[in-house]
Amino acid sequence: MESRLLVIATFVTLLAAAARGEDPRLANPAIDMPAYLRVAGEAAAHRQERRVSEEEFLRMSREPGTIVLDARSREKYDELHVKGAMSLTFPDIALATLKRAIPDKKTRILIYCNNNFKNAEAPFPAKMKSASLNLSTFIALYTYGYRNVYELAPLVDLKDSKLPFESSSPGEGRR
Repeated sequence: MESRLLVIATFVTLLAAAARGEDPRLANPAIDMPAYLRVAGEAAAHRQERRVSEEEFLRMSREPGTIVLDARSREKYDELHVKGAMSLTFPDIALATLKRAIPDKKTRILIYCNNNFKNAEAPFPAKMKSASLNLSTFIALYTYGYRNVYELAPLVDLKDSKLPFESSSPGEGRR
C-alpha cells in the first residue's frame, strides 16, 4: 500500500511539475516549494503578534509549561545560551525529534537567534537579516503545527541584557 501511494505521489508531482513548466526528471515528491512559500506566508502573518520584548520574553520564560528553544548549532549553544534553553539545532527540527522533544503542540515555545544579540560575535555570529534563524525556525515550527511560538524581537546588547546566560562548555564562564 505504501509503495502504491509513493507511485501515485510521484506521478502527481511529475504532473504538477510539468504543468509549472519544470523538468519532470528533477521532480521530488518529498520537496514542495509552492507549499513552503504558502506556509511561510501564513507563518509570517501569524508571527506579527508573537514578537515580544526582552522583558516579556524573560517573564514568559519563567512561567510553567514554557520552553525556550535555541536552534543554533550545538557548538554555539554550548558556548553561550539563554539559561535553561533547550538545544534543538535547526537541521534536527523534524517529525521524530519534535515529537520527542516537544510532544504537545500547544506548548508555549520562545525562540531567539544570533541576530538578537550584539557585542557577542563568537557565540552569536550575525547572519544576513533575511537569513535570520528566527525566521526559518518560526516557519519550521509553524509548518509542523506549533502555533504557540513567540520570538524575542529586539536586538539586545549582550552586556546590557536582562536575560541570564550560561555555557555548557567546560571552563567557560557563566553570566
